[in-house]
Amino acid sequence: MINLSEVIETNAMIEKENLDVRTITLGISLLDCMSDDIDAVCRKIYDRITEKAENLVRTGEDIEREYAIPIVNKRISVTPIGIVGSAAASSPEDFARIAAVLDKAAKEVGVNFLGGYSALPVKGMTDAERLLIQSIPMALSSTERICSSVALGSTKVGINMDAVALMGRVIKESAERTKDTDSSACTKLVVFCNAPDDNPFMAGAFHGVTETDAVINVGVSGPGVIKHAVDSVPDADFEELAETIKRTAFKVTRLGQLVAKEASRRMGIPFGIVDLSLAPTPAIGDSISDILEGMGLERTGAPGTTAALALLNDQVKKGGIMASSYVGGLSGAFIPVSEDQGMINAVNAGALTIEKLEAMTCICSVGLDMIAIPGDVPESTISGIIADEMAIGMVNQKTTAVRIIPVIGKDVGDTAYFGGLLGYAPIMAVSRFSSEKFIARGGRIPAPVHSFRN
Repeated sequence: MINLSEVIETNAMIEKENLDVRTITLGISLLDCMSDDIDAVCRKIYDRITEKAENLVRTGEDIEREYAIPIVNKRISVTPIGIVGSAAASSPEDFARIAAVLDKAAKEVGVNFLGGYSALPVKGMTDAERLLIQSIPMALSSTERICSSVALGSTKVGINMDAVALMGRVIKESAERTKDTDSSACTKLVVFCNAPDDNPFMAGAFHGVTETDAVINVGVSGPGVIKHAVDSVPDADFEELAETIKRTAFKVTRLGQLVAKEASRRMGIPFGIVDLSLAPTPAIGDSISDILEGMGLERTGAPGTTAALALLNDQVKKGGIMASSYVGGLSGAFIPVSEDQGMINAVNAGALTIEKLEAMTCICSVGLDMIAIPGDVPESTISGIIADEMAIGMVNQKTTAVRIIPVIGKDVGDTAYFGGLLGYAPIMAVSRFSSEKFIARGGRIPAPVHSFRN
């Protein structure tokens, strides 16, 4: 049971430290919408989503009002459309038509994002997956609420370098199609290694084929709460600092489980997982960078940054699994640039480079996230950055991702503006040395030796 002192403490976290439930995400299986008739697929998808998610937004708003807990987003994830549309879609235009139906359904039920316009060419690529990937620029530039993800590798099977090369081209085309809005389509597109089936956060959420018909997953975020906890022990050694972060993460996770269970009960849909990912926003005091600097770093990116992030990420996970038996998704610390004012400040100060961010991704929950780069960077360089990040995930047996935005018409020293939770980002320098011949080899990078566990 939660006692009075904990209620008071939680209220203070909400009112003063930016604690919120970042998202209630309803995962919906669309496997029963499959057909070889594109019209039937579109009709079934629309009906399925609008029926299952009819009460999602209202339920979230009711819980928010009754419990005085901010619930920022209500979202939907669906079975990867590369699977759902495989029998019916015979062209990229067919898949883009499905994206339009998904967007229409998302608007109808009132969610801000729908994830799952996805493909899973982890080991090999089907014809349908190739068509979906080719349709991504068209789909993201013509919809408002659709998010796309592509899984390119895993520890078990290696990295599909043909798909990596293709994604470099797709990202550049997506950027070109939305160059009037600082290449904004790329903010809704992410690639993964070791992609989880139950991630509630966008842009990478999809409803895995191992999941049940529908499930409620909740993402809780509390960088401001963790920062306050770190500030409360300014002279502590690392043992005390770690314990402080772990206890705070425990409390935050319990709040998330309360909301998830309540939403599950009210909607009659099973509870899946709580994802305790410290996801920052552009708001002052809601920054991962501020936490790291609160530990004693002059700027994020200074020597010691990766060690500080390791401590933070590990204690967040330890506190989370103490609070709930069903912690999942990504659960740790996100380090996006555009969504974190402290990260932006570190880049502008010259303390943080894309190479240092890559080192930090060996530790953090995801990877290179919301990184704006010059618009004239070659496709092969983008594929090389993706390949590096996939390799980090593959070898370290962790989820890694890349959400990178080549901002057409802008260069280092300029700023890209995305608005809302996506914020703004300084254009970061990228190595000008070519990886074109490396990417052109194609094929698959084999799985590491420690993948053979059977």
